[in-house]
Amino acid sequence: MEPGQLTGHLFRRALHSGLLLLGVTILSFVLLKNAPGGPLSIYRESADVSRADVARLRQQLGLDDPVPVQYVRWVGKLLRGDWGDSLVTNERVVDRIWQRLPATLLLMGTAYVLMLIIAVPVGVLAAVRQYSVFDYVATGVAFIGLSMPVFWFGLLFILVFAVQLHWLPTSGMATVGVDFDPVDRLKHLLMPACVLALVFAGGYTRYLRTSMLDVIGRDFVRTARGKGLGESIVIMRHAFRNALIPLVTLIALDLPELFTGAVVTETIFAWPGMGRLYLESLSRLDYPVLMAILTVSAVLVIVGNFLADIAYTYLDPRIRYT
Repeated sequence: MEPGQLTGHLFRRALHSGLLLLGVTILSFVLLKNAPGGPLSIYRESADVSRADVARLRQQLGLDDPVPVQYVRWVGKLLRGDWGDSLVTNERVVDRIWQRLPATLLLMGTAYVLMLIIAVPVGVLAAVRQYSVFDYVATGVAFIGLSMPVFWFGLLFILVFAVQLHWLPTSGMATVGVDFDPVDRLKHLLMPACVLALVFAGGYTRYLRTSMLDVIGRDFVRTARGKGLGESIVIMRHAFRNALIPLVTLIALDLPELFTGAVVTETIFAWPGMGRLYLESLSRLDYPVLMAILTVSAVLVIVGNFLADIAYTYLDPRIRYT
């Protein structure tokens, strides 16, 4: 891509991304504000808090203002780098996120690495050995992984490896009362990471197999074979590189999960990550925390798609943005 084309493409993508992000934040804010209940609903059920106290608290928090006024105020704080304070715990939203983010990055990063280690070789071999026993087995296992509910898979792991075999702990990120121990942390990480990796691997394997089958039949692959190149070189250097485009798209779309975490898996294994924080905030309609999570997720989706566009030009030189 020439410098002028790249600059124009970056400018257009930045403009579109800004408008898209604005639309996402407006829609998210309006939907949250119109959801039944609210962060002060728990006080309405308490006999020690009067209606006048609840009304005064709503006024102090600015919840009685019109929704457009609240949105403009939220955007103004956001532009100053202020994510606001939690309406439930009164902590800074940034502090609440930073408390949970390392756990989610550890879990999701490990799960994605394990998933790629499983999905990439299985998907490639299933395509190269189409209609073989390996292909049928890989396809069947992939469909099982795609169709199996995550909560059932997680409970099955707990039943087998924690309850019956006593190999791994049932939940949490570390043993209570024990100082930091890499082995102890690994034992707690192993089950939730494997559950996520196996569930994700099914979809990635199917996409990569389909993409490889499409590329293997192309003219440039047949030309590479006609030149006398070894089969391994033809597959890995020519076919696999072009087959990575759908995989790059999937990774870009899944990028926000490195931040938001996995709600079901983190809940089953009591993993103190962003997924549980989102669920807790959603149950109490903690608007500032929810808006922070949704906004960062939207930014990651936009950035991921942009990085995928750039990766396309490297993987397939025929792609150009004019």
